[in-house]
Amino acid sequence: MRHGKTHNHLGRTTPHRKSMLSNMAGSLILHKRITTTLAKAKALRKYVEPIISKSKDDNTHSRRVVFSYLKSKEVVKELFGPVAQKVGERPGGYTRILKLVNRKGDNAEMSIIELVDFNEAMLAEKASKGAAKKTTRRGRKPAAKKETAATTEEATETPAANEEN
Repeated sequence: MRHGKTHNHLGRTTPHRKSMLSNMAGSLILHKRITTTLAKAKALRKYVEPIISKSKDDNTHSRRVVFSYLKSKEVVKELFGPVAQKVGERPGGYTRILKLVNRKGDNAEMSIIELVDFNEAMLAEKASKGAAKKTTRRGRKPAAKKETAATTEEATETPAANEEN
C-alpha cells in the first residue's frame, strides 16, 4: 500500500529521479522556462520551489544546501543573483505550469513550466489590465442618470434666468 507516499516516482529509481529533477531544476533556473511532460512539471514544482525559497536568504549555509541539490556553480550563482532579486518579495508560488497539446508520438500530456516573475509578456498584460478602469454591473447607468438630471436642471435654470433679466 502507498499510505502517505505523496511524490510521483515517474517510473524511475530514486537516484535516477533525483538526478533528473536536479538537471531539470538547473535548466529551469538558467533558461527561466522549459517544456516537459505534465507529470515531470508537477514533480519539478515540488522540487524547485523550496530551493528558490532558500535562495532568498543569501548566506554560506543556504548556498551549500542549494548546491547539494543543484550540483552546478553556475546555476547557484544565477539563482542567488537575478532570480533571488526578482522573487525577494513574493511569498511563494514561484513557478507556473501551462498545459500544451499532447505529444504526437505517445500522446503524453505536455506542459511548459516557467518562473513567474520572468515572463515579460504576462507581466506587461497584467500591468495594462491594472490600468484599465474597473466597472461593476451597475457601472455606468447611475452615472448616466445623474448626468441627464444635471443637464435638465441647467436647461430649466437658463429660461428662468432670462426671464428675471
